[in-house]
Amino acid sequence: MNFKKLLASALTVAMLAGCSSTTPAGSGSAASEGGEASGDAKTYNVGVAIYQFNDNFMTLYRNEIEAYFKTLETDTVKYNVQIVDGKNDMAEQSNQIDSFITQGMDVIILNLVQTSSADAAIEKVMGAGIPLVLINREPLGDNGDESYAGILDNATVCYVGADARQSGTYQGEIVAELPDKGDLNGDGKVSYLMIEGDPENPDAQYRTQFSIKALEDAGITVECIDDQIGNWDQTKGQEICANALAQYGDKIEVVFCNNDAMALGAFAAIDAAGRKVGEDIYLLGVDALDECVEMVNNGTMTGTVLNDAIGQSHTAVDVAVKLLNGEAIENYYWVDYVKVTKE
Repeated sequence: MNFKKLLASALTVAMLAGCSSTTPAGSGSAASEGGEASGDAKTYNVGVAIYQFNDNFMTLYRNEIEAYFKTLETDTVKYNVQIVDGKNDMAEQSNQIDSFITQGMDVIILNLVQTSSADAAIEKVMGAGIPLVLINREPLGDNGDESYAGILDNATVCYVGADARQSGTYQGEIVAELPDKGDLNGDGKVSYLMIEGDPENPDAQYRTQFSIKALEDAGITVECIDDQIGNWDQTKGQEICANALAQYGDKIEVVFCNNDAMALGAFAAIDAAGRKVGEDIYLLGVDALDECVEMVNNGTMTGTVLNDAIGQSHTAVDVAVKLLNGEAIENYYWVDYVKVTKE
């Protein structure tokens, strides 16, 4: 997918979401008893807790949440959206949830710092009688799937996200579809460096696992040269890639990064080492940040995968409005990833 098609796709999602059939809370629907009267308008208080503001993708996501709520306002319904930064600290975020509860939020949208703390967070919010929309970081059930009791057992709790297994699969498929299938040196195997995100985040786990599985499923032999944790951070991605290139040199044929921020860092290290993406090394990311889409189109990045911040954020807001309206919701809402490669 080239940049123009990607932009058109994003705009289409935005237009469709903007034309959603979801009725703003209070405008002729069976609205909940929450909200505050402000003149002739009812104002709903929405608490949004983001795991960390210093994250490229979540910056796009949270800005779109705020902007989309604004488009849903009418003369009779307003949304007071308060967005807080968890600073990648679960204790900090727990305090923020407590504050939201004390303030009497009508709905909470929560991007967990740690999915292992989901039980405690849900118990707090449910105990206060506040609907909850979990986003981006999925708490998994005992079977490692969509069987998480905290979601299935609570009618006003749901998860909105994208299936990270799909994003990992797409990364691997991009490499498998290359003329040399990623085997630049012709030794019959693809030797790779993996730069992972937060190891507790299922997205990082799935992207790591399924990118390689896609290669193996295509009948390609793989060799892991190194696998390091970059915690979604660009500087860390650069450091990991620089160290690996210094230690292993031309043995590394493909660099897989669990997100685009780390891929940007990896590219800086690749460039500094005198390597050329597309000629003697391949580089993959996830998120389809504007800068990375441009790099894909000019050949300085092999491919990325669109993690649809617009589609996910709009879905999260639409579901939050359903909850404010007292409408029934589903347990899970999924937004597809899209491959981004040079055409």
